[in-house]
Amino acid sequence: MSILGKPDFHPAFLSAVKSYSFAKFKSDLTAGIVVGIIAIPLAIAFAIASGVTPAVGLVTAIIGGFLVAACGGNSVQIGGPTGAFIVIIYNIIAVYGLSGLAMATFMAGCILVLLGLFKLGTVIKFIPYPIVVGFTAGIAVTIFSTQMPDFFGLTLTEAVPGDFIGKWGVYLRSFHTINWATACVGLISLLVIIFTPKLSKRIPGALTAIVVVTIIAWAARTFWGLEGVQTIGDRFGQIDTLFPAPRMISFDMASINLLLPSAFTIAMLGAIESLLSATVADGVTGGRTNSNTELIGQGIANIAVPLFGGIPVTGAIARTMANITNGGRTPVAGIVHSIVLLLIFLFAMPLINHVPMACLAAVLIMVSYNMSGWRTIKGLVNNPMGDVWVLVITFLLTVIFDLTIAIEIGMLLAVVVFLRRVSENTTIRVYGDQLDAADSDMTQHEVLNLAPGVSVYEIDGPFFFGAATKFDEMMRATMGEKPKVRIIRMRRVPFIDSTGLHNLQILIESSHEEGILVVLSGVRENVREALHKSHIDSLIDRDHICDHISKAVKVANELAERELEAVGPVA
Repeated sequence: MSILGKPDFHPAFLSAVKSYSFAKFKSDLTAGIVVGIIAIPLAIAFAIASGVTPAVGLVTAIIGGFLVAACGGNSVQIGGPTGAFIVIIYNIIAVYGLSGLAMATFMAGCILVLLGLFKLGTVIKFIPYPIVVGFTAGIAVTIFSTQMPDFFGLTLTEAVPGDFIGKWGVYLRSFHTINWATACVGLISLLVIIFTPKLSKRIPGALTAIVVVTIIAWAARTFWGLEGVQTIGDRFGQIDTLFPAPRMISFDMASINLLLPSAFTIAMLGAIESLLSATVADGVTGGRTNSNTELIGQGIANIAVPLFGGIPVTGAIARTMANITNGGRTPVAGIVHSIVLLLIFLFAMPLINHVPMACLAAVLIMVSYNMSGWRTIKGLVNNPMGDVWVLVITFLLTVIFDLTIAIEIGMLLAVVVFLRRVSENTTIRVYGDQLDAADSDMTQHEVLNLAPGVSVYEIDGPFFFGAATKFDEMMRATMGEKPKVRIIRMRRVPFIDSTGLHNLQILIESSHEEGILVVLSGVRENVREALHKSHIDSLIDRDHICDHISKAVKVANELAERELEAVGPVA
């Protein structure tokens, strides 16, 4: 571990138990029970939408929630399956099956652990906000579109393609098969979810809808003979209540190569969502998340979950906020939430068989609405056009293609936009007669007179490949003047990359070939080190690299006067 240094792994659970009390336990117990109950419909709905059974969703929430709480770096984080993973999980299962999903999830867990060990937790937070908003909104639209058959009870006579446009084509051609009883169940469920918080903020709308609508649908089927409203039991049969035993995952290089992009997407998505959730939680509780520990904890959870047949895990913002609202302040609340889910899994699964699929569809439609962040998008439209284009393209790629492509191209676009802005902010000025040597924060200005034949080129900003091209163009535009000495003023150059070094080397060499001397001024220590490593400083006399412009002008004026004296007076 010498390469990585000492691991930054300090679980919040270990810190919490050092000063734990019965009062804290009472608050954590209450919060854990409430969040456990809230997590039931979400875990089931996310599992079904991802293409697995309800039991898999609950097992994921039990194991993942426990490990995130026990090993993570945030005191109130609640882990489990989330809507963000639905699209990527569904696509992996469709192509590689459940064994492929297990491999991808396990590899994603290993990637997350490595990210934490390499202390990249803070770097993940720097992913541009328009990308996060874009793919989150895209996932929301995709989740919404997958719920149409269950919400309206459509009878699909043709296979549903994976792409967004083809999917909606099938829906529209099948819309005449709508089951009105199912649609009514879905609509009632949606209304209950929407209006429950208006009556009480503490009562979860999704759970209320499932309890109320399930009772109504069961009574209508039992006593009034209502048919056509499909339930979880109708689709999946009797759900096994035995907790699955761990099983080994077999790996081979061919499968690893195929699944590595998907594993990387799961890891990045899990890292972004968990750290985003932790940041929101810190803003409410005043706590401070250890980002590296959080990534390691998330990684451990994603390594363990597929051994029991589960799906990817990350921090869930809605459940984390519910935990905080109900008094949870330590990881014990997350552990209690897992125990509550385990008890429900072992003793209450037969009741879950009666939940209508349309009700779960309504839950996911509401989840997709909350994920869409349309208010945030509305606000971002007024931002610089570069950010808007990154958001729009990431959104469209997520909807039309998939999340992996969206994140990759979105990051590439964001980098291009960033580099363009930096290069635009790097200015190059040319001085020929006089130069104000003072810094902007000085009140006394020192005006330096430049001798005939001396020109000053000031670079203000990073001297990287974009700015280096601009500098090269500036030099070409002023080549006709042929000065005796060129001063390159670099006081505001915070760093220089290989392209900048290459251009600077070409400038010095071409200037020397034309008999023009080069003097460098205001070179910072890190830039001077880069010049030394690339041996560019050996092209210039040591006295021609000055720490201040006044010294550089003095040297340049003396060189120019010496050149003029050597040439002699013009006849």
